[in-house]
Amino acid sequence: MNPWILATRPRTLPAAIGPLLVGNALALHLDQFSWLVAAVSMLCALLLQIAVNLANDYFDFKSGVDTEERLGPVRVTQSGLLSPEKVRNAMGLCLILALTVGSYLIYHGGWPIAILAAASVLGALGYSGGPYPLASHGLGEVAAFIFFGLVAVVGSYFLQAGDTSGAAWLLGSAIGLFNAAVMLVNNTRDIPTDTKAGKHTLAVKIGEGQARVLYQALVYLPFALIIGGFFLGFLPGMPVLLAGLSIILARKLHSEFSQTSGEALNPLLGRTAKLTVIFSALFSAGLIAIQ
Repeated sequence: MNPWILATRPRTLPAAIGPLLVGNALALHLDQFSWLVAAVSMLCALLLQIAVNLANDYFDFKSGVDTEERLGPVRVTQSGLLSPEKVRNAMGLCLILALTVGSYLIYHGGWPIAILAAASVLGALGYSGGPYPLASHGLGEVAAFIFFGLVAVVGSYFLQAGDTSGAAWLLGSAIGLFNAAVMLVNNTRDIPTDTKAGKHTLAVKIGEGQARVLYQALVYLPFALIIGGFFLGFLPGMPVLLAGLSIILARKLHSEFSQTSGEALNPLLGRTAKLTVIFSALFSAGLIAIQ
């Protein structure tokens, strides 16, 4: 496979697509809904996700976290497929492109979107780099919940509606939990090498046994949130019913995670990311069906 494609980590990209799909679907019924804004916001999210992946590849190599003992998919910097300088420059290019594309969103959405854009860029750089790398201090799952859940869903809805809603916050939380589960799979797989390198991820801090319990909560709680949202009157029944079908996949993933460790977790990483997209697509389809 082309090393640049490897560097983007295609399996993780659904984490960026799912929340934008839901945020825009929530606003689809509005008179001011803009397909251009929807497309630009998705492109911006993908660029930021790729920038995060490149930053993680580069900073983990520079800090000595990625070694020959690594259990995860190939890292292009550590493996020598691409030089650190090329990966660093590509990361910078993706951030510049994200800001360039995002300038239209800032113009459209005003200062709240400008703040979210600045926070997203800082989050991309601070996940693995900077004086206080979030991933090395047990905050990777929290960052995934915030940026690929709340910020993505609520932010994309705000761009269309000019306001937020209870439904957007509920769905942002639900999808954020799924994306936190993606991060947890990654960090659970890397417990041995991260421990050796002094990288204190949440999985390292709580151990593999508790990580399995936490994963179960992360893939099941989103369904409790949308059911609760239905009974509280925030969410309509059809989307909740359709999205609820993805609990079948969540149950299968939980079963696999509870019996798998180390390098065997690699396929589960991609399938957990797909759960985000399937849940998001089903919920969005339900919204479209009732409009």
